[in-house]
Amino acid sequence: MISVVVATKNSETELVHALSSLVTAAAEGVIREVIIVDGGSNDATEQVADAAGCSWVNCNGKTRSECLSHGAGLAKRGEWLLFLWPETLLESGWHHEAQAFIDRASRAPNGLTTAASFRLRYESFGMSARISESLAALRSQLLGMPYGNQGLLISRQFYQTLGGHRPLPELEDLDIAKRIGRSQIVLLRAAAVTAGAAEGDGSTTRFRQAFARFCVGALRIPASVAVKLHG
Repeated sequence: MISVVVATKNSETELVHALSSLVTAAAEGVIREVIIVDGGSNDATEQVADAAGCSWVNCNGKTRSECLSHGAGLAKRGEWLLFLWPETLLESGWHHEAQAFIDRASRAPNGLTTAASFRLRYESFGMSARISESLAALRSQLLGMPYGNQGLLISRQFYQTLGGHRPLPELEDLDIAKRIGRSQIVLLRAAAVTAGAAEGDGSTTRFRQAFARFCVGALRIPASVAVKLHG
């Protein structure tokens, strides 16, 4: 039913946890294959993928968007594609809700042109993490702009119709979400858990990246333009 595509680069530790959250779904037949597309790791990412029985593809030097697009082209066993970042851990039981969404989409007149994403949750404790989760929920529901670390579940047919992930150095998650359309993205109740490590090295960099994402999500500026600001 589902082919999972994960783009990695030096992700051995994160990938162990991400793949562990897929085991039950694979055992129950919901997941048919997991494809790891690597952008040039020099750690044990390949060994982790091999031990878990995943398909491994080396795309050394390619961006994350190029890796995701390439992996989607190799996926053959699932009619639905689930794109994940290696730092994303799907909470227990996620596959039941995903399967219910797919069953509903198969019956609805416009179901195959609808995609789904998971609710974002941070591993961190404290008020700051909870506020960030609430803001992420508002962004996902009101703007239809889930981030890549929330996962993206989309039918192969719809993905191909959209033209897949465009070859962008960053912001490929918002770019494809924008092309899907806010009314066509469903936010599932199941959570995608991430450490929530801040992007960039300093506050100025983080602010610039956040502003670039705001421009794409709220102001609807093309990702290909905002990516220059994102850096």
